[in-house]
Parts: sequence; structure tokens; C-alpha cells
Amino acid sequence: MTVERPILCAGSALWDVIARTERVMRPGHDVPGRISRQMGGVALNVALALARRGRAVELLSTVGRDASGDSLLSVATEAGVGCAHVTRTSDPTDSYMAIEDGSSDVFAAVADCMGLERSGHHVLAPLRDGPLGTTAQPWTGALVIDGNFPQPLLDGLTDDPALAASHLALVPASPGKARRLMRLMTHPRATFYLNRIEARILCNASFETAAEAAQALIREGATEVVVTDSHRPAAAAKGDQLVTGAPPTVRARTTTGAGDAFLAAHLDATVSGHDPHEALAQALEAATKHITQGHAQ
Repeated sequence: MTVERPILCAGSALWDVIARTERVMRPGHDVPGRISRQMGGVALNVALALARRGRAVELLSTVGRDASGDSLLSVATEAGVGCAHVTRTSDPTDSYMAIEDGSSDVFAAVADCMGLERSGHHVLAPLRDGPLGTTAQPWTGALVIDGNFPQPLLDGLTDDPALAASHLALVPASPGKARRLMRLMTHPRATFYLNRIEARILCNASFETAAEAAQALIREGATEVVVTDSHRPAAAAKGDQLVTGAPPTVRARTTTGAGDAFLAAHLDATVSGHDPHEALAQALEAATKHITQGHAQ
């Protein structure tokens, strides 16, 4: 009997505090709304979405030795995410706070990923020193890496022998962190998951569509890219192949985490052997489901 190799998700795992209001926000506004707490962080969001799709998944991250860290790992484990390789540190568990206004877009957000910034080098240790792999026998499965890792660590991944056989799924985590992945642009085994704004930052050029952005990234040396553009058509490109797909028009309840749901579905479909058109369609369907149904799907 063949044991399924899990997909590894490396990066941020934290608690999201999301404030939602039906009002249109402006700086200085004090408005009524609802505040909720939910599991978050790019790596954990992707891991949770993969687990919901029936995938074996392992989280590589760091959380504090505090009550928030204990509860985060407990709830994630119950949701089907393997947490045996998560690093525990004396830093407080990371957190994220966002305000979504009446358009369901993020009006403002603050990400506190100091724990990951300080201890990021420990997070990937299971890939270098076992039990997931070593530099001599590297991990050969899929590995999601988000841009919340510190810059020196991300720069070092370009020539890291422990990742030489991995299929990398790289995601910036936010436009402000897109440049952190610049040195990985030409990695031969990497797929970049970006939105159009992040693509603009990496290419230092403006694009009208996701398709234009995807083709430009390929010209810049990327092997494979998937570019989203909010409610407008998304695009996937590899070599001279380009596919596009348009999401349906829906009323969004939340946009937080939609990109992570998209990535998880696209990666799941790709690992399952679906062609690029079907993989993109499944990803758009998952993102649409997320924004219309909210976090609890």
C-alpha cells in the first residue's frame, strides 16, 4: 500500500482578528460592526484548505509557547493539518488584524510575524536535518513557501540543496513582501502565485490584465506563474503556454484568505494531474466559494 506523501506548507501560522462593517470606511472612522477570530497566516490557510480537499498536509511554521499557540495547534490538528514539525519558541504567537469595509475589501491590516522573522531558520530544519529530508536526500514532494520568512532565508533558498528536488509553490503573502521573492524568480522548479499588483512590483512594470502580467513574468525568467486579478480574469503561464479563466460575478462576504484558497485548489488539481485549464477552473471555483461563504466552508 502506497502512503500519500503530504504537501508541506511553510510560513506563517497565526490568529486572524477580522473586523467587518457594512459601512464605507475612511481614516478616523469609528463604525459598528462585528469582530471575529479565526486561524490564519498564508501557510496555515493553504494547509487548512488542502486538508478540506482531502490532502495529507504538514505545516512548517513557528508558534509561541503560550495559550494562543496551544489553541492554534490544537484547532489546526483537529482540522486535519499535521503539526508535528511546528517550532515552538518563547516569542508570542504571531497575529494579524484587518478591517473589511462594506465592499468586503480589506480597508487596513497589520501583520505581526515577528516570531517567524526571528525563528524562520528553524522552521525549515526538518527538510535539512530530517525527518522530512536532508541535503543528500532532499524532499521530492510539493512545498508551499510564503513571503513572511525573513529576506536572508528566502534569498538562500535559491541554491539550497535541501530544496533541489522539491516542487515549490511560492506566494508573497502581500504586495509589500513581493520583492522578497525576487531572487527566486528564475528557480527552475518553482510556480509563483501572485496577484496583478505583486506581478507589477516584481517586473517593475504596469499591466492591464493578469494575462499580460503572467507573460511578462515568464519573459523575466519565471518557469511557471499563476496570476489573479480580483474579480477580473486570472491567468496561468508556463513556457509559451497561456490559459485564462474568469471568475463568476458574485457578492463577496469576505476577501481575507481567498488567494490562499485559490492556491490550495490549484496546487491540489496540479498534483492530481489535471491540465492547466482544469486546474485554473478549480482554483477560481474555490476562491469564489471562499469569498461568498466566508471562512467556515
